[in-house]
Amino acid sequence: MHKIQVSVLLLSLIIGLPVLAQEPPPARVMTSKITRQTIHENQSFIGLISYDRVSKVSSEIAGLVKEVMVREGDQIKAGAPLMNLDTELLETQINVQMTRIAQITLEIGHAEKNYSRLQALFAQEGISEKDLDDARYAVENARLGKQQAEQELKQLQIRLRKSVILAPFTGIVLAKQVDTGVWIQQGKDLITLAAIDDLKIRVPLAETQLKFIKTGIKVPVLLTASGKEMNGTISKIAPVADAQTKNVFVDVKIVSQPGLAENMSATVFFPVSAPRELAIIPRDALIKFQGKDFVYTVKEDKASILPVHIVSYLGDTIGADDAHLTEGLPIVVEGNERLQPDKPVTIAGEK
Repeated sequence: MHKIQVSVLLLSLIIGLPVLAQEPPPARVMTSKITRQTIHENQSFIGLISYDRVSKVSSEIAGLVKEVMVREGDQIKAGAPLMNLDTELLETQINVQMTRIAQITLEIGHAEKNYSRLQALFAQEGISEKDLDDARYAVENARLGKQQAEQELKQLQIRLRKSVILAPFTGIVLAKQVDTGVWIQQGKDLITLAAIDDLKIRVPLAETQLKFIKTGIKVPVLLTASGKEMNGTISKIAPVADAQTKNVFVDVKIVSQPGLAENMSATVFFPVSAPRELAIIPRDALIKFQGKDFVYTVKEDKASILPVHIVSYLGDTIGADDAHLTEGLPIVVEGNERLQPDKPVTIAGEK
């Protein structure tokens, strides 16, 4: 009876105990340390993509288009054929001219032999000096005739060679103005070709924004179509401003990318201040909250949120001018998307 009472008492105690809530384990994060560098503040500007070197390829001779080997958008290497003209008649003329040269060569041989015989006769006073001069003239005339025929053959061969229209440089086909079966005249525009290596972004800037712009400096670029970030180089500042807006076009050279087309837009970050010391923070550390930028640091094994005032975009990093972003301060670059202020964290490593 005593054992039964004890068992019932223990059971009642167990059932009556409150359930103890288990705290979630600390979040595992990766951190990186803030560095500080002396750099420019920058500001974003929208520009249009274009090609710096565009050629309207034309024909040096007239003719009938036999074949077009390219389409708009094709990338072509320098010296690659773009189109062929019909050469059937031209090849016939070349064969006729070669036959003519062979005939003249025979005539020269015959005239030279005749001249040699007449020289011997003239030495024996068997013919007059006029007869010898006529024979010499026949040799010289035949030789000149052959030279002329050879020059005409050379011209025909040049025309044959130029019947294949080649790409003057490595580029991309922007437009095709003719097609198979069209008769073209000398100098007619056939293909519009842009040099691949001369891709640029043309950005209009107000004259007041040119103070810190110099050719040769690198600037961050964001391609609108792909969202890809890259660096460009300021290659040219136009020497003439627009008479009405006073804007000056600045060209930023970039490396060609698949999927880009002329007149697409891109964002360029130009320097707008003198160099100053800024905190350099990886883009992966940034989080958005109510439209503003923040980063998490770790204090006493807990997440602590800090505001960030971005004044410069630098590709994979940004520059901020907040005084509390000191050099060497650890900030969370992985795992920050699931953090909350004062949440326990464990640093798994540093990048």
